[in-house]
Amino acid sequence: MKLINRWPLMRNIRTENVQEHSLQVAMVAHSLALIRNKYFGGQLDSNKIATIAMFHDVSEVITGDLPTPVKYSNPVIRDEYKKIEQLAEQKLINMAPTAFKDDYAALIDHHQHSHDEAFIVKAADVICAYLKTLEELSAGNKEFGLAKKRLDKILKDYRSDEVNYFMKAYVPSFSLSLDEITQEEH
Repeated sequence: MKLINRWPLMRNIRTENVQEHSLQVAMVAHSLALIRNKYFGGQLDSNKIATIAMFHDVSEVITGDLPTPVKYSNPVIRDEYKKIEQLAEQKLINMAPTAFKDDYAALIDHHQHSHDEAFIVKAADVICAYLKTLEELSAGNKEFGLAKKRLDKILKDYRSDEVNYFMKAYVPSFSLSLDEITQEEH
């Protein structure tokens, strides 16, 4: 996963690989699940969701990363690529030792995730892409402007309490320096 770079069709100030992206998605998904549980009456297993998120793009070790504008450019490409992803997921599950196949299938096979688990992981994935656009834009890379607008709309369209909470409470801190984060208020 560390050899597969994300955003391959765009100039990047800082390259991001699928492995580091997956860890960030796991951390954000864990936060979203906690937020739903603590503030919005959820009953999610935040640790399970974080682990599912760690594996959410694992099929890309076989398929590579197909950029979103290509993947979703039309319904035929989207549907066929979903089939390719499912084949790759199944291949990875089959590669696991017999004793662990069911354990990895529960993490890798999207059909085994509840609607809420899948939503939290997808929302975390989109938030992390959004954070990447903020990072690139703050470094002067205007190429990420349209992606930011598209992702901002997706996040608003979710109409999700936990996503809205995360966006208000945590996203502003991603633009701060370490000095600004640790600065004591007087």
